[in-house]
Parts: sequence; structure tokens; C-alpha cells
Amino acid sequence: MSINNTWSQCLSISKDKLKKGSGNSEMEPEADTTAETLVSPVETQKAEERKKIIDGQYKCFEKMNRDPPYNKSGLYCNRTWDGWLCWDDTPAGTYTSQNCPNYFPDFDPTEKAIKYCDETGNWFLHPETNRTWSNYTLCIAYTKDKLKNAYILYYMAIVGHALSIASLLISLAIFFYFRSLSCQRITLHKNLFCSYVLNSAFTIINLTCVVNNPKVVDRNPVGCKVLQFFHMYILGCNYFWMLCEGIYLHTLIVVAVFAEEQHLHWYYLLGWGFPLVPASIHAVARKKYFDDNCWMSVETHLLYVVHGPIVAALLVNLFFLLNIVRVLVMKLKDTHRAESNMYMKAVRATLILVPLLGIQFVIFPWRPENRLAGEVYDYIMHILLHYQGLLVATIFCFFNGEVQATLKRQWMQYKVQWGQRRREHWSMRSTSYTTTSITEVPAFMFHYDNNSEHLNGRHVDDSA
Repeated sequence: MSINNTWSQCLSISKDKLKKGSGNSEMEPEADTTAETLVSPVETQKAEERKKIIDGQYKCFEKMNRDPPYNKSGLYCNRTWDGWLCWDDTPAGTYTSQNCPNYFPDFDPTEKAIKYCDETGNWFLHPETNRTWSNYTLCIAYTKDKLKNAYILYYMAIVGHALSIASLLISLAIFFYFRSLSCQRITLHKNLFCSYVLNSAFTIINLTCVVNNPKVVDRNPVGCKVLQFFHMYILGCNYFWMLCEGIYLHTLIVVAVFAEEQHLHWYYLLGWGFPLVPASIHAVARKKYFDDNCWMSVETHLLYVVHGPIVAALLVNLFFLLNIVRVLVMKLKDTHRAESNMYMKAVRATLILVPLLGIQFVIFPWRPENRLAGEVYDYIMHILLHYQGLLVATIFCFFNGEVQATLKRQWMQYKVQWGQRRREHWSMRSTSYTTTSITEVPAFMFHYDNNSEHLNGRHVDDSA
């Protein structure tokens, strides 16, 4: 099939075929797009779908004209547009595949659409319709299961951030209440924990008020974009305070000459100040070049303005972690301890520092393409991402030996004070009881007389 014939076929569109939305039949988009005249949300969605298909159609035609001719020997199937996707020249007798399109809500872009070029050099014809056919069945095969998983992950995120906020606030209360815990390391922990609390709070607000509220997204208010800006800023603060922790530990352990006292104002500038720069650049660029509703779309390279510095911070922390472990191993060797014990201590130190420095996002950077492996990856990453605040608070506050010793000491003081107050209380009650017993003498121990004055100066008159 020639390129011109393909393009002509693309323009001869049937409107009812496009509306049918079949996942396994050859489709061609219609040229008529009147999105401006549509009012119904369903019709608006269909108009957006048609616009995406026509954009893909136009890009496909440009690509087919731009790509060089097929230069390999043997039969092949000509490049073509099947109505939804663009297919390159394919050798005879082979399958070709690509990711499913994102035109429709029930299509999964992570799944594959498949097309077969038979031995005669022609695209496969469906036996029922006798028309060229692309297999889109996988695009919707697991939609219900993935929707169920999406809801599970959504509620996992909400619960994880809520637990993180609760545990972090308790940790901050402990750090601020006990002055004996005040030091530079704890000060860095306080700032890191505050960034976790703010990040979790903005995440919950964004998930509940924007992501789970299509009406707000459709209205596209300024408030949701402001929320997205602050969410990006706090996200950057979170990771850069992890970098501050890495710099401090690396300086403390490796560059011991500066271990006594460090200037924390540089850490404040890096942790709270620097993330404002990429967040502001992203907001300005998003407004000018990719101003989608509530800035929710991830299909833009502008996100690298924020994510690029975050990845750089994580890579620097990875270097710090490896260098810290190297120094720890060398120091443990110098103590002439058993080799197994030495490496266990190094592994333990590494595992403890991983959540503090955010290294888990460098260790697992890509999602597997396999469906089952991808689901397992999603659950693991959701636990690491949304429960990270809870994990960090548990390791660096609740399981911290210094914090535990302070809490035990406070508890013992409370028990001693409470016991002392209790003994004083019972002592006072006992004294009061003794006094009352002496004054309240039974009446039969006295000889009553009409003219006698009795206890407490009261005169008892029997005749009365």
C-alpha cells in the first residue's frame, strides 16, 4: 500500500466506527471536530478523543513521508495508519507491537497492541470482516483488575501519609519537648520531619480534593494550580533535606575535621531555599507552554525541571552512602573484630540510612514491563514512598537509643513523682483519719447530764 493511498484511506472516515471504540478492529478517525459546540461531558470527552486521534494521524503521515524507504531484502508490509496507531514497514511473517494509545479512559498505555504481517507481505486480514486488523484486545483486557489495583494503591497512599503525619508529629513533639535531645543532628531531623509532614499533607489534599474530584479538574480553578506549585516545592524540600542529612553524615564520618560544629544556615538555605527555584521555573514554564487543567498531566518534559534536581540529590546521597559504608568497613577492620560481625554492622548501617537518604528510589528506578512484576513493583514503591515518613520516624526517633533512654528516664521520674504524691496523699488521709477518730468519740463513753456541756461546746437538752 502506498503512502498516498494510506493517507487517502485515513481521510475517508466513518463517524459511527470511531464512536464504536472497538479494541480489535481497524479504525479511522473522522475529520470533523466540533468540540466547541459540544456541551455534554460525554460529548466533550469524545471530542477530546477525536482530537487526539487526528493529532496522531497527522504525526503518522508526517513520519511516513519523512522516514526513508524500506531497504531490506524480501517481502514486507508497507507502513500504515490503522486508525489509532502508526505502523512502520515490517518484514513478512513477523509480528510487530507498540504501546496502546491513550485516547480512551479504558485503554492501558502500558499494554501492547499487536499487528501481524503475513508471509505474502500483507497485513493480516480479519476473517469475519476481511479487513486489515490490529489486535488491541490487550489494551482493555486487564482494565477492571488494574482499576481495582489503582483504588487499592490510592487508599494505601492515603493511609500511609496519614500514619506518617501522626508518627512524625509525635516524633517532633518528643524532639521539641526534651531539651536534652537538642543537637545539630536532631535539628536536621526536625527539619526533615517537618518537610515530610508538609509533603504528606499536600499529597493527601491533592489526592482527595483534586485527583479524586473530576469536577474540580474540569473547572480548572487557580487554586488547584497553586496547590500543585506548593506540592512541587515541598516535594523538592523533602528530598533536599534528605541531601542535607547525607551531607551532614558524610561530613561527620568522613571529613571528621569539621565534626565538632557545622554552620546550619547553609543547610537551611539548601533545604528550604533552593527548591523554590525549580518549583518557580516549572510553574512559569507550565503556564506558558503546557497549561493543562490543574497541571496534572505527566506527559510533558517540563517535569524534569523539578525531578532533575531531585534525581541529582538522590545520586549525590548514593555516593555519600557508599563512601560512608566504605569508611565504616575500614574503621571496623581497624578494631580487629570478626569479619562476619563487621560486615553485618556495615549492612545494618546501610539499611538504616537508605530510607533517611531516599536511596530506594535510585535502587528501583524503572517499572518492569511484565504485568505481574509491574504490579509487585507498584506495591513496593507505594510502601517505600507513602510510608517513608512512618519508617523514618520509627527508625530515627522511636528506635533511637538516645530517645528511648530519655523517655525511660522521664518515665522513671514521673513514676517517682507520682509515687511520692501518692504517699503524701495517703499520709494526709491517714493523719486526717486519726484526727477524726479522736474527736468523734462514741456517745456511750459519756455520762449524759441535762446541765452538762458536751463535746464541741454544744449543750444537749433531752427534754427538747
